[in-house]
Order: sequence, then structure tokens, then C-alpha cells
Amino acid sequence: MWVSLSDGRTLGVPLAWFPRLLHGSPRQREAVRITRRGLHWEALDEDISIAGLLAGSIDQTKQNRLVTA
Repeated sequence: MWVSLSDGRTLGVPLAWFPRLLHGSPRQREAVRITRRGLHWEALDEDISIAGLLAGSIDQTKQNRLVTA
């Protein structure tokens, strides 16, 4: 996924970081609403903050957390 910021930077992150987006249809992914805080997909129940993208954060929902030993 590519995100262009108003300051001219472009961020690229793998869709695999966000399983709801990864498994959503192209039509669902295109239905993004851009807000001051980030990106919102109503049909996919997904919210991604710009701060999180800048920090390299992946999906933080309980069922999608990476488990480390």
C-alpha cells in the first residue's frame, strides 16, 4: 500500500501488515476515507493512523498480533 503525505513524502507498507485490508476486495479497499488522523475503511472496520504508519506499526488487533517466543 502506498500513502502520499501532504508534506511530499510517500510511505509504502505491505498489505500483509493489515489483514483486513489484505483480505478485503479491491472495491472495499478503494472505499477509504481520509481524515486528519489517518485512513478509515468502514466496510472493513479498519483504521490506520498516519503516526502508526510513520512508526512502522502493523495491525494491533488482538487476533493479529505477532507472537514471539
